[in-house]
Amino acid sequence: MGKANSKNKRAGSGKLNEGRYAGKNVLVAGMGKSGVAAMKYFARAGAGVAVYDAKDIEWGDKDLFARITALGVTPYFNGAEPPAEGWDYIIKSPGVPPDLGFIAEAREKGAVLMSDLDPAYEIAAGDFIAITGTNGKTTTTALVGEIYGAAGVPHAVTGNIGVPVIETAAKSAPGTVFVTEISSFQLEDAREFRPKIAAILNLTPDHLDRHGTMERYGAAKANVFARQTEDDYLVYNADDELVAALVKDARSMPFPFSRIGAVDDGAFVKGGRLVIADAAKGRETDLIAVDELRIPGAHNIENALAAAAIAYSGGIDPKIIAESLKAFKGVEHRMEYVASIGGVKFVNDSKGTNPDASAKAIEASAPGILLIAGGYDKHSDFRPFVRGFGGKVKHLLLLGKTAERFKEEAASEGFSDATVCEDMGACVRLGLELAAPGDTVLLSPASASWDMYSCFEERGGHFKRIVDELASAGGKR
Repeated sequence: MGKANSKNKRAGSGKLNEGRYAGKNVLVAGMGKSGVAAMKYFARAGAGVAVYDAKDIEWGDKDLFARITALGVTPYFNGAEPPAEGWDYIIKSPGVPPDLGFIAEAREKGAVLMSDLDPAYEIAAGDFIAITGTNGKTTTTALVGEIYGAAGVPHAVTGNIGVPVIETAAKSAPGTVFVTEISSFQLEDAREFRPKIAAILNLTPDHLDRHGTMERYGAAKANVFARQTEDDYLVYNADDELVAALVKDARSMPFPFSRIGAVDDGAFVKGGRLVIADAAKGRETDLIAVDELRIPGAHNIENALAAAAIAYSGGIDPKIIAESLKAFKGVEHRMEYVASIGGVKFVNDSKGTNPDASAKAIEASAPGILLIAGGYDKHSDFRPFVRGFGGKVKHLLLLGKTAERFKEEAASEGFSDATVCEDMGACVRLGLELAAPGDTVLLSPASASWDMYSCFEERGGHFKRIVDELASAGGKR
């Protein structure tokens, strides 16, 4: 099998392309991390930049105000809407819906809508590994980063995992490999982005409030390999029928992974061990035993297989892959142990932002679960999730916008042990009160965080602080 890090390098400059954006008018919609990074990038590139955010922006935030003022950026905040005319480019942050009136009108008038992936790809001085899918992106991205680090390959772990990709690319040294977690929101607007290695982990119903149908959601995900050529690699989940159908016409070299069956060329489980098959070399390479993984659950076997397939496609020594798989302990906010109080374990799975992700958390946990769930409404159907409790969940502790609907749909499935709580603190305290020694209070919301928190990290951090406070007080409520 060819090695992705040994040929076909992109000739990225690592410098701002002022020739393209100098003198252009750019509107950055959304002032989250990626929006702020895009604002700084285009301002330095010589563009005329304006920024928009529908949320109230506190001008008391001196740091934000200073950056906007220093860069000469025009703000449209606190109800002010930018004009639809006069824009050459619109860079939309992932959380901003594409059907906002002024964005749709601006596109009709000739504005080009772009993802932050495109300018990042343009300026990056190295190759991209792009990891997407409904679930498992963060764990797989972090694990691939650990493998590349152990191999001594210059790399940056970036994207939705925490650091905006455009910021990382602008600061990168030549030869950097960008291990990038990418969402469907970013991919739906990508026009030029072409990763050397693309990976699609799975495809289950999510973000249907945004995409409308699974077909549109899948089409957005497929954009990760749409511009790949025969010189690029495509890692995908052979066990997922939707993914397998999505990638069948891809031009890039396929390198699948499977938890339940063998593949001729790729990563799979054989006799309780993770192995890599290389058809071109006619050999199989043993990595580690499944039970040597330190991250629990069948879904994490898939994540480990995906990471192994990605790293092998990138030319990493199988011995280093195996050592990294054994050492990896997981990531924050994904089945993260927090503390035990009176024999009750508290686990933070705030990254469970949809029912399928939270179902995997239930699967990986022992019976006796006090489940904290609910949040922003992405129009998910919670009934299949409740049907999958399998007697493990003792009580539902619900909060956020989806709480009442969640309770009703649980009741329709015969599960009535549910309480709607005022906030996270009330959920945690009631969970401890209802739990018996040996039980687990599990935060795995099956919903996004945006109704009460800015991101799942903030939600998980709040949960952990409350648990730590209770532990410090000896479990006293």
